[in-house]
Amino acid sequence: MIAPFKNWARMLRNTYVGAPTNSRAFMHDGPAPKQPEDMGPIEQLFWSTQGAAVDKWHQYLPVYDRHFAPYLGRAPRFLEIGVQNGGSLALWRRFFGPEATIFGIDINPDCAQLDGKDGSVRIGSQADPGFLRDVIDEMGGVDIVLDDGSHMMTHVNASFRVLFPLLADQGIYMVEDMQCAYWSAFGGAKRRRETFVRTAMSLVDDMHHWYSQVPIDHPGLAENVSGVHFYDAILVIDKAPLTQPARTMIGDKRDIFGAGLEGFQARATSDTQKEDAG
Repeated sequence: MIAPFKNWARMLRNTYVGAPTNSRAFMHDGPAPKQPEDMGPIEQLFWSTQGAAVDKWHQYLPVYDRHFAPYLGRAPRFLEIGVQNGGSLALWRRFFGPEATIFGIDINPDCAQLDGKDGSVRIGSQADPGFLRDVIDEMGGVDIVLDDGSHMMTHVNASFRVLFPLLADQGIYMVEDMQCAYWSAFGGAKRRRETFVRTAMSLVDDMHHWYSQVPIDHPGLAENVSGVHFYDAILVIDKAPLTQPARTMIGDKRDIFGAGLEGFQARATSDTQKEDAG
């Protein structure tokens, strides 16, 4: 366990130094760029952090507030991949409260010393299906997954394929640092099919399979993807059973448009046939 972690950590340090977009150019060591009254609750908590360090890109903070707010007061089961200094686990504890079940996993054995502080910490690889399933069993299920782990595209995809089916209905799967999907050392490159950005794009196609005769790309996953949200370097995937869409026109006055839906359906069918032929 220790040797693989050291090799990965060495690679990570070297990659950020020589990345096409050097992350050091984005470092901000000054005060908060906004006034507290212009921030959401998580953003305020981040900028008031003391003790264990938390490392977050600024654009992530309003995304957290938007997607995590519905879980306030509901004691969610929260899994974070990547523990680092433990500061983010403390942030989530402060936000979700004492009743939330908060777990963090990390490949670094030194993170074991953080177990029980602000959440439970387990040591293992995010690419190990058995380890991931054991953690979810111990948690009693999971409502939110936040992947801030190795950022290796093979690892990110492997974790998603194991954890998304285990996610509760109406759950959230969030993946940070998707700039790594464009960096070769993480298995990334623009338009490379194996990146998680491309996985998410194909899930969008799968959500729209009703309107095409093309088979879905991710059977067993796509049937429960109800939304995919793209932000700067962060992705959010909503889980809920995907049901066949329905369309209704209500109201009797249809003098200009709406004598029937047959024309729309005929055009849609024609477009689909052209797509299949091409």
